[in-house]
Amino acid sequence: MKPPPFEYHAPRDVGEALRTLAEVRGGKVLAGGQSLIPMLNMRLAAPEHLVDINRVAALDGIEVTAAGVRVGALVRHADAERSQAHPLLTRALKLVAHPVIRNRGTVVGSLVHADPAAELPAVLTALGGHVRLARWDGGRNNRGGGMVVRDVPASEFFVGPMESAVEPGELAVSAFFPSSGDGVAFEEVARRHGDYALAGVCAVVGAGVARLACIGVGPVPVLVELGEDDWGSAARAVREATEPEADIHASAAYRRHLVGVLAGRALRNAAREGAAARGV
Repeated sequence: MKPPPFEYHAPRDVGEALRTLAEVRGGKVLAGGQSLIPMLNMRLAAPEHLVDINRVAALDGIEVTAAGVRVGALVRHADAERSQAHPLLTRALKLVAHPVIRNRGTVVGSLVHADPAAELPAVLTALGGHVRLARWDGGRNNRGGGMVVRDVPASEFFVGPMESAVEPGELAVSAFFPSSGDGVAFEEVARRHGDYALAGVCAVVGAGVARLACIGVGPVPVLVELGEDDWGSAARAVREATEPEADIHASAAYRRHLVGVLAGRALRNAAREGAAARGV
């Protein structure tokens, strides 16, 4: 199938991109296109304007600090994986789709797409990261103004299935992944490698606290926080917190059982890694 007709825009800097989005109102942003292009071809999306940001070089960068890693909107999955800038992000990226898709798809694009079975929203949620959104605040005819930025925490960014907090006229310019704890792990079960997971659990352990983010068992990543005394009951806590739905791939009961098993496994692996890092 072919996409519906649209007007194509190719800005060359962030300011031009934001002014374009402010002017067209309701335009779709094209970065990697691994989700957007199939949606256009299947007529699941029909924007009147497509804003291609691939010429905006300022959005293609990875910044590493002691606090964490900031990933620009044009950083491809494969480039972020090869950088090994963040241990948990690197592990999760190995589970994303297939090499051909990872060579083109973007980290920030996956977050904005907000698929409840995707790995990267769980990573951002478990780490307590945020997505930086920018818009153009212009004067008359959107001229003479400037860029306005807001950081939206993961807990507020994912608002529903395929629905994020990005508002019309806004551009997700980067995502920040805080430094992880002592140990991390990502466990999932998929029918085939590269398929969306039936269920998955991302675990971050540090300072006697564990944060588990679950995918495939709710409309958004489900976060469960546990003190060290509660680690033995991780499976029960996760099953009580999640609300899986049945589909052609698995029943709700199976997903609930599976996410509990994966939670226990992810927590044990993350705790083991943390103990090794501390030399315990």
